[in-house]
Amino acid sequence: MMIGLLSRRTRKTAALAVTALASALALTACGSGGSSAKGTDGKLNVVASFYPMEFLARQIGGEHVSVTDLTAPGVEPHDLELTAKQVANVQKADAIIYLKGLQPTVDQAVGQSSSKHRIDATAASPLVDHHLDEGTAEADGHQHEGPAGDPHIWLDPTRYAAIAKSVGTEFAKADPTHAADYQKNTDELVTKLTALDQDFQAGLKDVKTKTFVTSHAAFGYLADHYGLTQVAINGVDPESEPTPARLAEVQKAAKDNGVTTVFFETLVSPKLADTVAKDLGLKTAVLDPLEGVKDPSKDDYLSVMRQNLANLRAALGAPDSAPAASATPTPAS
Repeated sequence: MMIGLLSRRTRKTAALAVTALASALALTACGSGGSSAKGTDGKLNVVASFYPMEFLARQIGGEHVSVTDLTAPGVEPHDLELTAKQVANVQKADAIIYLKGLQPTVDQAVGQSSSKHRIDATAASPLVDHHLDEGTAEADGHQHEGPAGDPHIWLDPTRYAAIAKSVGTEFAKADPTHAADYQKNTDELVTKLTALDQDFQAGLKDVKTKTFVTSHAAFGYLADHYGLTQVAINGVDPESEPTPARLAEVQKAAKDNGVTTVFFETLVSPKLADTVAKDLGLKTAVLDPLEGVKDPSKDDYLSVMRQNLANLRAALGAPDSAPAASATPTPAS
């Protein structure tokens, strides 16, 4: 059974969702009279729960879809609290793309939606419950403060491609008139993801160390697929607090495996990663879990993943790679 986030943050958002859902039901009943939310332009009305789902919707839907992302750029998706209007949008959507268990407020809204085209990413790529690192036992259990499994499946391009195929199939069912275009767009995206996977395979083949340290246990699928070991300071929930014992384990793993860099991410405060790096005399650099993109006009999934590859190659000592750029993290506001 999929379990929603159990942290204090999620208990708060779950309570707020009940109020938003009730308000949205009233708005829906008084407004459209149950008519389709498809716009006057005839486009398929698609709601995506957060950036990785939005990217698939836009790439595969192309000109035939109108996409609403429930999570604004730069917002950490775990923190999402739906407004009544957003819940109403979910209620009326022609198709919904989400990752069950990651955002409990979204799950509740989807459960009340009348849409026949609900695309749950975990159906195409089932979740795996990763440990904080392969050399550590349960690490105090705080990696389980989240869905029943690591939700970051999009960080393995092959898993992401499987989700893309399910989106293309469902779009074709929702809008048969443009089925051929959806298939064409899906094939093109899968080709790009296959090329990305090949770049990662080649780029991480001859690195000096296979171990990397990150602030948030978001990279288990990436590590598994490319034969690396993730040593995470925090668990799947980026707001969890590591124990002194966990910090000691991270420090030992870094020293034993020749780690040069502690990775932090873009949507969560980097203070902890910065502290650990300073204690060990290491550099810091960004490894982006792609839960959101701050400026979609400049970056997308493919460009950020290739920057992740470059940063990993530098940190892991790949031949002919430039040293990982030292960064002075700026605390998130």
